[in-house]
Amino acid sequence: MKKKLLKALSLIFIFNLILTVPKIEVQAQDYWPSSVDVAAEAAIVMEEETGAILYSKNMDDVHYPASITKIMTALVVLENCDLDETVTFSAEAVYGTELGSSSIARDVNEEMTVEQTLYGMMLESANECAYALGEHVAGDINSFVDMMNAKAKELGCKNTHFNNSNGLPDDEHYTSAYDMALIARAAYKIPKFAEIVGTKNYTIPPTNKHSEPTMLNNHHCMLHYFKTNQYLYEYCLGGKTGYTDVARSTLVTYAKKDGMTLVCVVLKDQTGEQYVDTTNLFEYCYDNFTKYHVSDFASISEDNTDITGKLSEKSELIKIDKKGLIVIPKAASILDVTSSVVPYKDDTNKAVVGQLQYSYAGRNVGYANLLFTNAETGSYPFDNLPVEQGGSGKDYIQVNYVKIGLIILIIIAVAAVVMFIKSKSSSILLFRHRFKAKHYRQPKTNMTIIRNNGKKRRRRR
Repeated sequence: MKKKLLKALSLIFIFNLILTVPKIEVQAQDYWPSSVDVAAEAAIVMEEETGAILYSKNMDDVHYPASITKIMTALVVLENCDLDETVTFSAEAVYGTELGSSSIARDVNEEMTVEQTLYGMMLESANECAYALGEHVAGDINSFVDMMNAKAKELGCKNTHFNNSNGLPDDEHYTSAYDMALIARAAYKIPKFAEIVGTKNYTIPPTNKHSEPTMLNNHHCMLHYFKTNQYLYEYCLGGKTGYTDVARSTLVTYAKKDGMTLVCVVLKDQTGEQYVDTTNLFEYCYDNFTKYHVSDFASISEDNTDITGKLSEKSELIKIDKKGLIVIPKAASILDVTSSVVPYKDDTNKAVVGQLQYSYAGRNVGYANLLFTNAETGSYPFDNLPVEQGGSGKDYIQVNYVKIGLIILIIIAVAAVVMFIKSKSSSILLFRHRFKAKHYRQPKTNMTIIRNNGKKRRRRR
């Protein structure tokens, strides 16, 4: 009960701080690197952990996504299926896609696992695999499309609507660079998705319809030389390609360098230029941006109010999540960012009671969750001892009622035992006396007494 009360108080305290917590005003010039351009009509680079946007061009404009749609298909599948489930290809899946589009030539009633079908969809961009997976998850393709659109809304997409699971041309099937980055970022948080898109080649074993294995190759030219080695990029982690006549070239790519993972999306690019644009954007961002762990420069303590302001007064209840990050230009300083406390909850972590959000040059650059820590403090019943003596150094008494109650119970138990023994002391002494008398034996001596004429005389034996 006490823990719930303290957590409620901490929540109320944080929400009251939203309008009162002091902010660090930007001291330096609000410089944001912007001297790079791309041929693509729309593009974005997003830092994967924070969601910070490092570069954008027409990021909210609507375009056709083509086969990068399959990132959303994979995301919905992975959230709703086990990898060893069996996918059966229907006639609609096999013959219901555009003739001559990407395929691995599956047959009606062919059976593969969800995992194998995902590899077919993501590496070879097989449209019948995307269709079959949709049917497997939702029963029919329209219901699966509804799930895709619901997921897009959940992720915060504003300019996206899906009308199929494979990305083939449809006037009602569109997205934006920003929305696609949100989808790609969410998908990459699933380890199996990251594994699949980072795989260069894969073999599907023989099935009930194919007696020979099916070899698959990743078509992303920055990762794999299957088509050409011209665009290989050493920091590439994988991604997904796309192309139709109306969409032109589309591309989603993940890369990691110097501990920073980036997501790049380009839409409506010229063939071949999608790789050049993506590589240039990655290099530009890695050259001009760096990340910092929030816990390295911010703290909630009574002696440090620069970052968290009045929140420091409750330092014994709240701590900053060590996973919190910000990403800012290398030319900027952590002293140049603005911080604010906002209400926030995380359904996967009940300890989260708020969030420190950071901005620079009018842009969101990262955040750190605020965690309720009373259950983890491990404090003593009275912990106002000096730090050097193992205490907290607080100038007040912090009471731990559970520990104090336990101590009181132990004292009462000991006192009861002592009183019981005292009340029975007479009985115990009498019992001891009788026991000794009953079992007492006269000790033997080395002398014998001889009586003679009424006189006693001792004689040695």
